[in-house]
Amino acid sequence: MKVVVLDGYTLNPGDLSWDEIKKSGECTIYDRTSPDKTVERAKDAEAIFTNKVVLNKQIIEQLPKLRFIGVLATGFNVVDTVAAKNAGIVVCNIPAYSTQSVAQMVFSHILHFSQNISAHAQSVNRGEWAKSIDFAYWLTPQTELANKTLGIIGFGQIGQAVAQIGLAFGMKILFNNRSKKTTELDATQVDLETLLIESDFISINCPLTEENKGFINKTTIDKMKASAYLINTGRGPLINEQDLADALNAERIAGAGLDVLSVEPAQADNPLPKAKNCSITPHIAWATLEARQRLMKIAATNLEAFINGKPINVVN
Repeated sequence: MKVVVLDGYTLNPGDLSWDEIKKSGECTIYDRTSPDKTVERAKDAEAIFTNKVVLNKQIIEQLPKLRFIGVLATGFNVVDTVAAKNAGIVVCNIPAYSTQSVAQMVFSHILHFSQNISAHAQSVNRGEWAKSIDFAYWLTPQTELANKTLGIIGFGQIGQAVAQIGLAFGMKILFNNRSKKTTELDATQVDLETLLIESDFISINCPLTEENKGFINKTTIDKMKASAYLINTGRGPLINEQDLADALNAERIAGAGLDVLSVEPAQADNPLPKAKNCSITPHIAWATLEARQRLMKIAATNLEAFINGKPINVVN
């Protein structure tokens, strides 16, 4: 089987091995593939792996040998799954590989806002503690998480993992989910308005749909506490970015921690990188070594299962 990896660099910049995938056949790996090179590189492939390279109907129709598309992520919107199915192509994704890593990133942002270790460590490195007349000082308010309310929007595996960490810190957990959710965790399901009004920290962990695109906007932000912090490790388009930037600059809410933006990489005209108290990381919640190791293993298993006639994690 001829296998082509179109954009393998973000999964494996050099610290992992492709050997498990290479066992399935002749394998060509590209770090990155531009749209104008996709057909040329994939034309003879029976199996393709893609992360962000788009495989739309027009491209799929030019790949007559293709029988398998492995998406190197959980989200599979880069593939026209209907066109693939019509062409007899199986599309598989990688579910639930980064749950703990994403939950950890949520709290990395929460802890940044509650204590801002970086700013204080840099202050010490500049010699400011050595010059201080007091034994202790703080540059930003120091906040204890115990008894604060954490509101979680989307209570799937990641949302529940976030809740578990919050409970360990002694936080009160509210959650909003598009369907009724039973849980053994000490967490209360509420409507979105209640969550926005009562939460000190709000974590967005829901999938992106046509219905909830831009649901964090001026109207919903105005319901939040002025002292609230918003964390988004879900999808960038869930937020109206101009509305959030305006709210931050007006100090309508206290801050925002974002690992995703509506267009990635960040565009020069995006208002959020320059907004007040907005901490942005470059979509790395999924990228711990352990999560990427799991991703690689599941990707190889998906291809092997397809070759054996028993495909798994099929999304079309």
